Amino acid sequence: MNDITLELRDISRRYVTRQGLFGRPIEVSAVDAVSLVVPRGQTLGIVGESGSGKSTTGRVALGLEKPDGGEVLFQSKALPPINSSPWRRMRRRMQMIYQDPLGALDRQCTILRQIREPLDIHGVDDRSERDDRAYAILKAVGLNEAHGQRYPHELSGGQRQRAVLARALITRPELLVCDEPVSALDVSIQAQVVNLLVDLQEELNLSLLFISHDLKVVRHISHRMAVMYLGRIVESGDTDTLISAPAHPYTQALVSAVPVPGNHKRERVILSGEPPNPAARPSGCAFHPRCPVARSQCRSEAPSLQHHGEGHLIACHVANERLARSEGRN
Repeated sequence: MNDITLELRDISRRYVTRQGLFGRPIEVSAVDAVSLVVPRGQTLGIVGESGSGKSTTGRVALGLEKPDGGEVLFQSKALPPINSSPWRRMRRRMQMIYQDPLGALDRQCTILRQIREPLDIHGVDDRSERDDRAYAILKAVGLNEAHGQRYPHELSGGQRQRAVLARALITRPELLVCDEPVSALDVSIQAQVVNLLVDLQEELNLSLLFISHDLKVVRHISHRMAVMYLGRIVESGDTDTLISAPAHPYTQALVSAVPVPGNHKRERVILSGEPPNPAARPSGCAFHPRCPVARSQCRSEAPSLQHHGEGHLIACHVANERLARSEGRN
């Protein structure tokens, strides 16, 4: 267990909403019985369409939202109640990078001041040492002292995201939760930021929970991957395995949409319709209205996650039966 930085055990998160302005309250399950493990020094990627529960899972993992069920463990210890003194001390070791770097920064403060701020809040070192650490982390993420004296609007998108990364790393955390950290950046800048994350992870032995809808990015940075659909994990396992041989029809559709370099062609799986409203979750398997191989069992019975090989989990009646027959022949 000492090699596990973060563990989610059957976490669930529900919200209450209304049907229309004066409609009756309805409970919506954003995350439903999700279990994940992030080993030390490795990256777990979470992928899925908008509304799949990826970001909510990340917030629950950091203790920013309290789960309605299940447990979050950080280095084998349960997260303390949010805003308590133990939680604030633990949060120094768990940081988050958001999608919009400009929105994550204070436009009226210099970059250096914002990078140093976590040290000020937690009373780490004296003022001169804090500045030295801030300048050192600026250099580590590819910025310099001149960038530290600028304001957010004076930096490019890539530079702002590097500044956000520097602020997250200044407390020397063991875990980074990255919520769509490069989706707002140009493609060339995306590659720079992702490569920087890979280098810093290796240098600092960081654990990453990397949330994205872009499988190209996830494949590059993640050791393992979990695919979410309407609040549940439908497939998880080694990233290369899921990309090269996806088993769940939803994973197959996501992978088929990723362009293949060169003259190679991949058969495209086109899904019909849009993801269902979480407030009106379909019976049985939530994916069955869009699934090209759905059958009657899928409409009435929700599939459970089943193991296939080392660490490969699939929640699909059709895929599980097919793989079970294949494993039986072997």
